[in-house]
Amino acid sequence: MNTPFSKDQFIDVFKNYNETKFPLHVLFYFFAIVAVYVLLKQRSTTNRIINLILSFFWLWMGIIYHILFFTSINKAAYIFGALFIVQGILFLIYGLKKNKLSFHFHPDRYGLTGIGLIIFSMVIYPILSFFNGHVYPSSPTFGLPCPTTIFTFGILLQSTKRCPPVVLIIPFLWSIIGFTAAFNFGVSEDVGLLVAGVLSFTLLLIRNKKIANE
Repeated sequence: MNTPFSKDQFIDVFKNYNETKFPLHVLFYFFAIVAVYVLLKQRSTTNRIINLILSFFWLWMGIIYHILFFTSINKAAYIFGALFIVQGILFLIYGLKKNKLSFHFHPDRYGLTGIGLIIFSMVIYPILSFFNGHVYPSSPTFGLPCPTTIFTFGILLQSTKRCPPVVLIIPFLWSIIGFTAAFNFGVSEDVGLLVAGVLSFTLLLIRNKKIANE
């Protein structure tokens, strides 16, 4: 896929973002850890907290990363930003208003796959990034689209209800778009993004069908 920017420009966006927004990366990890904690401990506020965190992540990526930073080298980022904002709003609508997204960890193929993706996004992804030569601040940190989309799929796999298909569309599309662009520039850790998207989308559709037949 041809891109309107070079590899150096692509990496420089990460660098500019990371240097400008440090130390918010620590806060993003804190939010993710809180989401995992309430998922495993199952509090009365679990669903509200997780949906708010997911919504915040997607709104942040849409407004701050895509629109404020990525548009400097790619005007299509305005479209990406709008889609990410829509995704953030969907978590508010389906998670809080309609109560269609509830989460609880079960040690089955869905839950365990989800936990694996969460660990990959928060721990393994930055390690692979480092060994692939993408050293901070010139690296895609947690809170940026690719690792955070993997995290999102990990959480969605913990869903206890039929996951609304509309909630899956934008993350799935980004798993393909983000992987294609990033992989062309040697961000090979984003193979995990494509795997997470295809695997999670398939598993969640299977689970939806199973729940519908019960």
